[in-house]
Amino acid sequence: MKFNTKTIHGGQQHEPSTGAVMTPIFQTSTYVQQSPGKHKGYEYSRGENPTRHALEKAFASIENGTHGLAFSSGLAATDCVLRLFNSGDHIIAGDDLYGGSYRMFTQLFEKYGLTFSFVDMNNPENVKNAITENTKLIWLETPTNPLLKVADIEVITLIAKENNLLTAVDNTFATPYNQRPLDLGADIVMHSATKYLGGHSDVVMGALMVKDEELAKQLHFIQFAAGAVAGPMDCFLALRGVKTLALRVQRHNENGMRVAEFLKNHSKVQSVYYPGLEDHPNHEVANKQMNGFGGMLSFRLKEDSREATFKVLENFKIITLAESLGGVESLVNHPATMTHASIPAKEREKLGITDSLIRLSVGVEDVYDLIEDINNAIG
Repeated sequence: MKFNTKTIHGGQQHEPSTGAVMTPIFQTSTYVQQSPGKHKGYEYSRGENPTRHALEKAFASIENGTHGLAFSSGLAATDCVLRLFNSGDHIIAGDDLYGGSYRMFTQLFEKYGLTFSFVDMNNPENVKNAITENTKLIWLETPTNPLLKVADIEVITLIAKENNLLTAVDNTFATPYNQRPLDLGADIVMHSATKYLGGHSDVVMGALMVKDEELAKQLHFIQFAAGAVAGPMDCFLALRGVKTLALRVQRHNENGMRVAEFLKNHSKVQSVYYPGLEDHPNHEVANKQMNGFGGMLSFRLKEDSREATFKVLENFKIITLAESLGGVESLVNHPATMTHASIPAKEREKLGITDSLIRLSVGVEDVYDLIEDINNAIG
């Protein structure tokens, strides 16, 4: 089954009792049992729910996995992965990382004894050199948030396998339409399904997809025991979103490239971060492992001041200044004060997350309207 068909039919079946084409919203907490322990496959909705089950099968299908899990948020999904490990275990992550992931790693799990190394994954040798006898996981985010670095998934997963390590990839920016890490050797794929998988800025959700049966059992147990599950209404909305994923991301790809090319030639823009541009330092890697380059990009103004940047951000009329990304509408963000504010200022400066950096989630509107809005905002 091809990808565009999988988004609609993958792992799905019509509801058996009524023939409903869309899986209904099973808004129930519990299920009748004929006798203690004798039931129809569902006992309590923290463990299993038919609407969530349908979505999880869809999640697995679009990432070419065998098991999918739906969580109450992307960070809840990340939390589940980290609970696989014990005090003293070491995790290698990228240095350009979503602020919420960095906050979770350093402010929550470090106090429970996990240790982290943050390295530039542009060079896989940095990953190899960071491995210790206690390393258990390599956490990749590619493309990264907000600087759109691209790590070579195939090379890094090979390093992991040579050292008996797990590899998890945050595939939120790329989406399964553009990149499928399980096919490239990853053990776990994570999504903030709030973003492109849901696609309409109306649900908060996370997802994990895997191929290994034993790993799936471990993750499901943690999800069940910790309880961070997605509710049935949210699952219904996300399942609806998945069905239009291919159509939406195709337009995100087209618009993202056009906007990146426009910004690259703008007199008031210093630099553009978009892996589809040939001068992007990781363009060849992105071209190798991605089918498209997505709708996410960042750019830096020549005037490096908070005042000048805020003036631009306040001038948008069509593009909305807001947290999040991946919806049908275009959103603009100031990483230094919004999504990455939890990263210490010195670390942000070192990475290049300065006051002049602006992140764009390019939506599916008419690209000429978007370019006009950007041009007017920059002035």
